[in-house]
Amino acid sequence: MRLRFRFSIIPFMATAALVVLGIVLGNWQARRAEEKTALQVRLVQRAAAPPLRLGREAIDPAATAYRRVVATGRFVRGWPIYLDNRPLKGRSGFVLLMPFKITAAGDRHVLVARGWFPRDPGAHDRIPALPVPEGEQTIEGIAVPRPARVMQIGTPPALAPHAIVQNLEVADVARASGLALLPFLVEQTGNPAYAPDGLVRDWPAPALDVDRHRGYAFQWYALAAMACVFFVMTGFRRGRQTAG
Repeated sequence: MRLRFRFSIIPFMATAALVVLGIVLGNWQARRAEEKTALQVRLVQRAAAPPLRLGREAIDPAATAYRRVVATGRFVRGWPIYLDNRPLKGRSGFVLLMPFKITAAGDRHVLVARGWFPRDPGAHDRIPALPVPEGEQTIEGIAVPRPARVMQIGTPPALAPHAIVQNLEVADVARASGLALLPFLVEQTGNPAYAPDGLVRDWPAPALDVDRHRGYAFQWYALAAMACVFFVMTGFRRGRQTAG
């Protein structure tokens, strides 16, 4: 029996739209996977590089991201901020942020994530008295563009000393405090991770999810291929019905 294909303009247009959508979105996810792979390589390289000392020199935030840094100075005791909704190993808690005045940089400061501490189970907003190192300190850490973002619940409060917030940008802290902050955050590290001040410095690695982007790309390409196959099969089916 001779095969017949019946062409219909509406199914063709719907198929073309699905094919274009699948290819465009598949290409986008593939590019995201390539970008994340390149970022992964840069992270490894920067982790192996010697620490960058923060001082008066101009700093490129993009080149500094995820670099190890060292700074000498003093913590600004009057401006602690607490990042809420930061679980660690199944426990609810906060991350303590404090500005750090860099001795060799005039009035320049850097915002430091000093570490994590658990939430008081009896009262959500009860913050324990956390010790602040006295005098000049030398700290080490990893420079990151901003704290990891979490789902925002409710209206965020105004930034002020001792504020409990879920998300923030370093620039917002600079405006609220009037301090000249470098345009990145330092996640303080040290050995051991559980510091004598009771803060846990166990920071998660950046979520790159390269395999997830590749999986999404495959799904979009598969959708485009399936749309083509379905259009061809239904075209031959309609042609067979017409011939019969």
